[in-house]
Amino acid sequence: MRTPLYESHLAAGGRMVDFSGWEMPVQYSGILDEHRAVRESAGVFDISHMGEFFVRGAGSGDWLDSLLTNNASSLPVGHSHYSLMLNERGGVIDDLIVYRLGADVFLLVVNASMIAEDAAWMQARLVAGITFEDRSNGFAALAVQGPDSGKFFEKLFARPMPGERNRVLEVADGFVVTTGYTGEEGFEWIVPAASAAAAWDAVLGLGAKPCGLGARDTLRLEMCYPLNGSDLSPNHTPLEAGLGFFVDFTKPDFVGKSVLVEQKAFGVPRRLCALKVVEKSPPIRPHYPVYVDGEPVGETTSGALSPTLGCGIALAYLPTEASKPGREVEIEVRGKKFRAVVHKKPLRQKAA
Repeated sequence: MRTPLYESHLAAGGRMVDFSGWEMPVQYSGILDEHRAVRESAGVFDISHMGEFFVRGAGSGDWLDSLLTNNASSLPVGHSHYSLMLNERGGVIDDLIVYRLGADVFLLVVNASMIAEDAAWMQARLVAGITFEDRSNGFAALAVQGPDSGKFFEKLFARPMPGERNRVLEVADGFVVTTGYTGEEGFEWIVPAASAAAAWDAVLGLGAKPCGLGARDTLRLEMCYPLNGSDLSPNHTPLEAGLGFFVDFTKPDFVGKSVLVEQKAFGVPRRLCALKVVEKSPPIRPHYPVYVDGEPVGETTSGALSPTLGCGIALAYLPTEASKPGREVEIEVRGKKFRAVVHKKPLRQKAA
């Protein structure tokens, strides 16, 4: 599959790769250059492969509350939050963003690889009075990230960018949201598919550097933002992943709640930990074995060379007793073990 910006990527020199069945740019000028642009100025990513669901009807907030971990019914209009969709065992089906557009109107942005599965899962649980619409094919989206994104926002929309994260504004025939996946200031611009190329050209014309999946991965990994399908899976709960903040236990019920209640009371067997390599090593990749006291305890779920820190970094599920920051571990790369430590999240600590 291709996003509406496929030709624009080729014109900008994008190197295309397969990503969950989509042809997406992994890089343009280079991962390090694109990473640095987002940290120091601004970059733009094509996120048109992600899905857009619209939920409408009286009681739609309560219905979403019965399906997702966070409290959608408590969201003020014009605001958003991160939430998770769980199976009956408390494992993560998908992580997503819920935007409240009106009293009884919600926009959900879901992961590209999960669009069909998420839509089927939600439609199977529809109740009277609630309408569900998958409009993923009708929209494209750009993520503009970096310290200069506020200036771009003002030039594009003739208003200041909201000073807080997790806002959603309706603009012309689309939406602007301030969520982000890099740890920097920024906004996402959701537009009709037919308007994608014009929006892309407008952002590039302001000076944003086109960025691909490679820089997205190093940026989000420095911030310890999980990637569904890698760091999040149906075999791990939000509490094991360190995402308990996005679970509202005060709600009467939601799918998977009973398992999380038990874990909250008795503890989790493992935790998703940030790892920082403390000696020179080859790049760390997913599925590399992790050892504690010489014994294999798991494998990396994500890994990369951090351009900001200048060393290998990773995420991995470790036994709870080995999950405290400062704990020494080893990561095996091509048959050789390299020393690493469990690090406080995020790996990239901003200066005070």
